Amino acid sequence: MMRPVDQQTILITGATDGIGKLTALQLAQQQAHVLVHGRNKDKLIRVVEKLKETSANQKIDGFRADLSSLDDVRRLADEVLAKFPALDVLINNAGVGTADERLSKDGYELRFAVNYLAPFVLTHLLLPALRKAAPARIVNVSSAGQAPVDFGDVMLDQNFEPVRAYGQSKLALIMFTFDLAEQLKADEITVTTLHPGTYLNTNMVRRAGVRPLGEPQSGADAVAFLAVSPEMEGTTGKYFNVTTEDRVNAQAYDEKARRQLRTFSLELTGLKQSGV
Repeated sequence: MMRPVDQQTILITGATDGIGKLTALQLAQQQAHVLVHGRNKDKLIRVVEKLKETSANQKIDGFRADLSSLDDVRRLADEVLAKFPALDVLINNAGVGTADERLSKDGYELRFAVNYLAPFVLTHLLLPALRKAAPARIVNVSSAGQAPVDFGDVMLDQNFEPVRAYGQSKLALIMFTFDLAEQLKADEITVTTLHPGTYLNTNMVRRAGVRPLGEPQSGADAVAFLAVSPEMEGTTGKYFNVTTEDRVNAQAYDEKARRQLRTFSLELTGLKQSGV
């Protein structure tokens, strides 16, 4: 069994807005030690102070990193490991949508870089801390909007389309979830992923020009449920539509495709398989 929530250390990426911020508040109110990640330094400082005030919990720390830069992702991992050698929960929530720019700081397709490559690298680098805290959990915030990974043109240089790029990045994250869950079973680290809700009222949805259909609190409730609920004890390698287990695009169940994605990602990021 995992430790009680008030004894857990939990890192949430993309936690200065929307679902991530509301998840951070919910877990802070349960007196967890919450590590808040954000891209903008000033905003991060304001959010950390506001969370402390609102939750009456001083165990909140901020970490700044631009997840469109893999060097920043590596630096974030180093800073977290230096301060927190044991990590109970990692919530990969940060993401970009269809309205954002075309390329990442490293020249990769931005959605693939931020929504998939960043959590791929961060998760691998933080595995020592998750192992030290085990039983531990990894929660990946994906989407019901999914598109198969085009291994012949992963960065979509030949045929870029924002919605397709977003769907491909989120399916890649789901494939990573299923793949990693199998690899970590012996380590008592569970890995789950979820669609937090359709067109919730977040910055990402508003920037895309879409009329929101719901509020982000329901998404935050679902993320927190997967992250700390005793009901999720031992559940791994599953995708949830909010909190209901569901099926995803067929490519995610193709072991050959998952292996191909893993090999491509390890080569692209310079990570070694032995790190798992």
